[in-house]
Amino acid sequence: MGELIYRSASSLARAIREKKASSVEVVEAHLRRIEQVNPKLNAVVQLRAEEALAEARAADKALSRGKLSGPLHGVPVTIKDAIETAGIITTGGTKGMASHVPSKDATVVARLKAAGAIVLGKTNVPEFSLVGESANLVYGRTNNPYDLSRTPGGSSGGEAAIIAAGGSPLGLGSDAGGSVRIPAHNCGIAGIYPTSGRVPMTGHWPRYDGAFTLPTQIGPMARHVEDLALALSIISGPDWRDAHVVPMPLGDYRSVKLRGLRVAYFTDNGLSTTRKDIASAVESAAKALGGAGCKVEQTRRPQGFERAGELWFGLLTLDGGAGLRQVLRETGSGRPHPFTQMILNIQRAAKMSRAETGALLVDIDRFRGAMLSYIEPYDAVVSPAHGVPAPLHNFTLKSDYTPAFAFAFNLAGWPSAVVRCGTSDEGLPIGVQVAAKPWREDAALAAVAWVEKEFGGWVKPPL
Repeated sequence: MGELIYRSASSLARAIREKKASSVEVVEAHLRRIEQVNPKLNAVVQLRAEEALAEARAADKALSRGKLSGPLHGVPVTIKDAIETAGIITTGGTKGMASHVPSKDATVVARLKAAGAIVLGKTNVPEFSLVGESANLVYGRTNNPYDLSRTPGGSSGGEAAIIAAGGSPLGLGSDAGGSVRIPAHNCGIAGIYPTSGRVPMTGHWPRYDGAFTLPTQIGPMARHVEDLALALSIISGPDWRDAHVVPMPLGDYRSVKLRGLRVAYFTDNGLSTTRKDIASAVESAAKALGGAGCKVEQTRRPQGFERAGELWFGLLTLDGGAGLRQVLRETGSGRPHPFTQMILNIQRAAKMSRAETGALLVDIDRFRGAMLSYIEPYDAVVSPAHGVPAPLHNFTLKSDYTPAFAFAFNLAGWPSAVVRCGTSDEGLPIGVQVAAKPWREDAALAAVAWVEKEFGGWVKPPL
């Protein structure tokens, strides 16, 4: 089992194609690992073991006849419980949808399936994917595989936890304010927030329409950077449903020449102190990229970077919580989770007038312009994924630490990837974040792939 569960999805796909392993063997190994670790983690909240095995047998049979579905033929994956899956309960973490079974797959799920992937199950989220801890009133909370007393983060925390623990080689999360990248940092895996408009959000629940479309994208999560690139190539592009998706070509990170790549780095977000061990990891990543021939320069943070949290929360509170209260009513969820109630309280207190809303949107455009001016001379920017390692459970109710390093790149809409680059003083994973210019996922992935190579990337948790 160990040989199979810790391999990359790309490696597993090759092994299946070359008949060095069967899809049944691969799926069985991951199901056994889920059975072993999930009682401690509570990361997988819906498991379709029998169906996945049946699909694996069908994949092996098709391959024996020379039929290959696609680049993920017979490879198991998991899906965040905010992304709709036909025939599998999708709750979005809220009680009123505890029995909701979508009739259609989200676009990204349909694309993974068309590429041959086999869905093992769904992974835990906070209610409505609103906060940085994966806990809700339907399934309870998810624990971090490196320290069960800590959170894997949110809102894609269940996905990060089960991937880190070897229960899944590849999965899908979504990210409106660090919800892929911070769990990746907390759990020592790789994840990417694609350029805003790269991947269709069709079938994500709740929907992120209007102003909040700007910072939100679905993104892949895996233990290995090569799998982020493979999955992103599958899920990207217009589906003629999501009006915000742009038909931009996706470059191949393997074709990016690091020598001469212009890289900036900084460790200060202007709002809160970055831990020394995390700042040191960022500096080490920058030095490693310099060793690869990149032209590396330490800079000050972008102008206005410290306003990222204020502007992001401004988007969240535009309507004073009216939309969130409506969703609670429509789903019949009744009493919200305490984390959701906290968001509602913030929204009520910060309701904006029309004039204030207009001023906020202007401010966000100016912020985006300042960010573009900052990155103009560079190809990539290295920074912390978060200023602290994985915190203890329930930190959301006790802490005002703003994930500005994540928020800023959501508001800018730039691709930003995270990979493990070190270990904290407590023995927890430390991820570093590499952002790039819009539509240059290939540059971000090339940089984190080098960091992964130099520092080893994912490390097996003590489970």
